[in-house]
Amino acid sequence: MSAKTVASLGLKVTTLTIILFLCYAVTPGISRALLPPTGPMPPVRTVQSVDPTEVLVASLIMCACQSIVLSYAIVRSRWSGWRLTATIFVVHYGVTTFLSQIETVVFLVYLQDVFPAEMIPYLFVQGAVVAGLFAPLAVLIHGKMGRDREPQEPNQRLDMSWTEWGWKLPLGAVLYVAIYLSFGWFVCMPLAGEAFQNYYGDLQGPMWVLPLQLLRGLIWTALALPVVRMMKGKPWEARLAVGLLFSVLMGFLLLVPTEVMPDAIRLAHLVEVSSSNLLFGWLVVWLLNRRRAPPRVSW
Repeated sequence: MSAKTVASLGLKVTTLTIILFLCYAVTPGISRALLPPTGPMPPVRTVQSVDPTEVLVASLIMCACQSIVLSYAIVRSRWSGWRLTATIFVVHYGVTTFLSQIETVVFLVYLQDVFPAEMIPYLFVQGAVVAGLFAPLAVLIHGKMGRDREPQEPNQRLDMSWTEWGWKLPLGAVLYVAIYLSFGWFVCMPLAGEAFQNYYGDLQGPMWVLPLQLLRGLIWTALALPVVRMMKGKPWEARLAVGLLFSVLMGFLLLVPTEVMPDAIRLAHLVEVSSSNLLFGWLVVWLLNRRRAPPRVSW
């Protein structure tokens, strides 16, 4: 890669970082315009004060990291045009908003004193607005908004029988739950220490929390499919792209300090989510692309 190409790519990523930062900044106002509040918004319980400068710096770092991993997927994609734009939108919204806020909704009954239920619709709308603004601009800036031309060579990724689909998708969900629980118990809780118990107290999930996590595992696996299908290069590039997208898009949201979550809890979740999602993304793509070796022929 020439120095000119590197400089051009760096300029594009920097531009996208600023755009993404502005998207996150303006969407709260847009969401309230789209969903006018019917009454006063209940206050959010604050557990600490935050430094605005620290929030600004952390937000820029988060936006830069998200722009880098999304740019990698765009640049190395065999797709272009609106098919690529739709994929970036779905992955961005699915990871940063939909999958994360599902858990907020489920545990809201146990955390009502921390997070008002009235804010949930605004979070879903904000995520859609951010992804809707950023996805087409990212594809356009990387010069891939032209006609959707896929290379002529056949794309055999995810070319499986119905039988393979029937066992690989559920196995991907089970894999997610195993990694989710393991990193929660052996990474997040030890890192958070006493702060975990102080913040969450005697939190007990509903009886159907395990089926819910299996459903989330299926959604995670489904989000990997278009990325695997669109990526060029060696199989490891698809594994890397999915792992980084899952890890950075969700986990790095926790880089930003917040008044509603103690730093000890936030940083423990940052390590937990980033590492577990990276591992899951890599393994689930390996699973989806894994093919049984053809039987040997004896002469």
